[in-house]
Amino acid sequence: MKNQNLVILISGAGSNMRAIVRAAEREDWRGRFGARVAAVVSNKADAPGLAWAAEQGIATAALDHKAYASREDFDTALAAAIDLHAPALVVLAGFMRILTPGFVARYDGRMVNIHPSLLPAFPGLQTHARAIAAGCAFAGATVHRVTAELDLGPILGQAVVPVLPGDTAEALAARVVTQEHLLYPRVLADLLSIG
Repeated sequence: MKNQNLVILISGAGSNMRAIVRAAEREDWRGRFGARVAAVVSNKADAPGLAWAAEQGIATAALDHKAYASREDFDTALAAAIDLHAPALVVLAGFMRILTPGFVARYDGRMVNIHPSLLPAFPGLQTHARAIAAGCAFAGATVHRVTAELDLGPILGQAVVPVLPGDTAEALAARVVTQEHLLYPRVLADLLSIG
């Protein structure tokens, strides 16, 4: 069985990252797939998720995107930090940076993201408010492969959440994120199982 390292990219609290780490332990991804979360990388040194990952014994790195002259320079440094861990998968989990086409191409077929809508509906930001404003009966989350087109890569899995009467964007977001925490680890385990 080959080793399959996951490198997770975050920008904040990393709630999906935490769900993935816990699932990997609970479901013995190392024993079943030769897989482990090898590192967590953030574009914000004060991201609460970095401290949590370090407490779990996971390697961490922070690269401040504002310290780089261009998006390409940041992505080059980010790739170097990721490649230290020989990733089988690069997992975007609330990483709030648009990545350059060159970076995306480098990890073609190995980079996945979770988005808080039922893609192809509502790519980009403000997904919950947009779903409510459009009168949608359902919202949800999508795990997809990352391509150069924002939030348009092939869909790997979705979770559906009803939009309730009187929902606010915050209330809907809270229900969607609980499903994200179930969906993302399940899709990753499926990908790891086929190596």
